[in-house]
Amino acid sequence: MPGSFAAAGRRAELVAWYRGHGRDLPWRRRTDAYAVLVSEFMCQQTTVAAVIPYFERWMAAFPTVRALAEADEESVLGLWQGLGYYSRARNLHRAARAVVERHGGEVPDDWDALRALPGVGEYTAGAVVAFAFDRPAPVVDANVARVLARWMDLREPVDSTAGRVALREAARALQPEGAGAREINSAVMELGALVCKPRAPLCLACPVRGGCRATEPELLPVKRPRAAVTEVTERRAFVVDTAGLHLLRSTGRWRGMWILPETAAGGEIAHVERYPITRYRVRMEVVRQSPAEWSGLRAFGWDEVPSIPIPSPHRRAIEALVAKGRAVHREGHDEV
Repeated sequence: MPGSFAAAGRRAELVAWYRGHGRDLPWRRRTDAYAVLVSEFMCQQTTVAAVIPYFERWMAAFPTVRALAEADEESVLGLWQGLGYYSRARNLHRAARAVVERHGGEVPDDWDALRALPGVGEYTAGAVVAFAFDRPAPVVDANVARVLARWMDLREPVDSTAGRVALREAARALQPEGAGAREINSAVMELGALVCKPRAPLCLACPVRGGCRATEPELLPVKRPRAAVTEVTERRAFVVDTAGLHLLRSTGRWRGMWILPETAAGGEIAHVERYPITRYRVRMEVVRQSPAEWSGLRAFGWDEVPSIPIPSPHRRAIEALVAKGRAVHREGHDEV
């Protein structure tokens, strides 16, 4: 049961293991709330290994919440490009501005005040309270959910209402009184990342295996069936001339970024890029077109392209086409 996992002896064993085995991650070297907030936004739906270089570049460019609040959106999106799920960057930017406007530039230590910030849900609010302020707060990410579900032998789907309630109760029971939430929450996360893995968990290496109720850990946690993936096709135009690459400022899901414009035109497909987004798998077909066929596009010199915010699928398509031969303009024809 959750209570036995939260017993003082278990906590001590787990924290001792964490102190000896925990990874040296850049955001763990800091306890300021802004750094914690940035790391939590970045780590949503993204692996730790992928986040590390982005976190370090971000903190160098925007070292304080005020620096981020004062930045323009294009700079923010430009630094985020490659991480995907760009609404996270926009929400983090909005949250920084809200912190400056409502809290004098200090990230609040109150769960309700944190929860009121743009893009901050229950998990992120709890993470800031626990990791920045070292106060008790349930923090249930995918690693923690897996550890607790196996510990309890939880058979409810962890993404159901009943499953989420059970996990929150277990995570809440795990919290120490007073200080210590930073280490215990980090320890459970690290246990899930390094030992209690999704496949082939290293049960014999688990520091708290004596109380685990799971008899078939690889079958846990239980999740509801996934929604079917829908295949969709979109067609985009690759528009170049002597001025460079012509792009469109997106107002859709990649709002604020520069994209290859959507087109209904036929013609030879120059490149195909495939990428997933939510429950869709997109086949993006790219065809060459002339600037004369377009209005509302902006031309970027090739030396500018690396530094402007472009969604990863579009950037990969551009790079693939450029790799076939630098874009040039000869006798009225665009060639790549």
